[in-house]
Amino acid sequence: MKKKFITYGLVGAVTIGLIATTTGVSASDDGSIPSNGPAKNVIFLIPDGFSQSYASSYRFYKEDALPIWDEKDMLAAMVKTGSNNAAITDSAAAGTALATGHKTDNGVIGLGPDGESLPTILDRAKENGKRTGLVATSTITHATPAAFAAKVESRGSYTEIAKQMMENENVDLLFGGGRTEFLPESEGGIRDDDRNLITYAEESGYTYLETRRQLRQWEGEGDKVLGLFAEEALEPSLNQRTDEPSLAEMTHTAIDFLSKEEEGFFLMVEGSQIDWAGHDNDPLYAMTDTEAFEEAVKIAVDYADTHEDTLVVMVGDHDTGGMAVHASEEAHPTMLNQVHALGMDIAEAVTHDYANLEDVLKEKTSFEWTEEEMDDLKEAESLKLAINGAISEKTGFGWSSYDHTGIDVPLFAYGAGAESFNGTMDNTDVPKKMLEALGLSGL
Repeated sequence: MKKKFITYGLVGAVTIGLIATTTGVSASDDGSIPSNGPAKNVIFLIPDGFSQSYASSYRFYKEDALPIWDEKDMLAAMVKTGSNNAAITDSAAAGTALATGHKTDNGVIGLGPDGESLPTILDRAKENGKRTGLVATSTITHATPAAFAAKVESRGSYTEIAKQMMENENVDLLFGGGRTEFLPESEGGIRDDDRNLITYAEESGYTYLETRRQLRQWEGEGDKVLGLFAEEALEPSLNQRTDEPSLAEMTHTAIDFLSKEEEGFFLMVEGSQIDWAGHDNDPLYAMTDTEAFEEAVKIAVDYADTHEDTLVVMVGDHDTGGMAVHASEEAHPTMLNQVHALGMDIAEAVTHDYANLEDVLKEKTSFEWTEEEMDDLKEAESLKLAINGAISEKTGFGWSSYDHTGIDVPLFAYGAGAESFNGTMDNTDVPKKMLEALGLSGL
């Protein structure tokens, strides 16, 4: 896949150079060349694990209102997701493709199959004078955000990813969870190198934020900001804690901060836990975290509506769970309003001897549960997965897997340069198209 685009990249570089020469565009004081495409800003939204079946089910779930991507008629293309070494990608390889425009092997972050370091769209944006940011509801060191700011052979190298993120001068904003990965063991973290990266960040000029209140009160001062709002991942949106910001709140603050740069900005926002819902086959988790993600998309679209030089792109990195839409009069996604807790929380409330199973099901759902259904739950190898399966059946959801699948995913685009996204694309095309919209090249 990399060889396929080498000529394109060179042509793009020559073209940009010619445009700069013929239009009199000159480098700024720091040596960067301002972008000259239709877009000055890019907001890249990644609902991890999201595919067309999620989009369709979410439309049924909302019932009385269209999702923002339908309301704005944003559907633009379908995207292939396979990695370099597998038809079914993981988030590391998919994130790397979306960040760098190149395929890599599953599990690898920011490096090619032969170990070569790959520049990212975030790097290119920063090199051209733009502010850059990464936002996630997982730990900020998780696979997708990591792919834009780190280079490691294993996605599980979280403490190394944290170190690289703090030493990466191209990143101006980081919002997410994962505080323990920035702290030494002696201070309640998991780092074994005795480094406190939060202190390092503050000494390096970062503003540090730790709570929702601090995020709301922050006035955007300074050149860089690190927000770590949970020790590990943030809570699922249904269980949001009062001291943790929502994805929409983080997105709003990120755009407000990044947009202060006259040359524009690049922002990646990940709805990380839609994927985790798919792994659990939990329809309520999937729909409520998609709902929280939609609120972030609305923030981005609202900004694009008032700033016509902004491109908004939304695409999942892969499908998770192989969701099927089984909506009918008897079982419909709107019936999820009769479920009051995530499957993992329902299962956790049940005692080991199942003595309170019926009471918990009556408390956490408004469904009728037969003796046969409860016996099936008791006999299941995983109570959580069995509960999620039963709730799925009652609410019109089907699943084919607890893992990723290889189906194509929809891409939604809006604003400046959106027309260049069309047809069936590879995931490696996506960052190149975004760069093209910025009038830049180099991946």
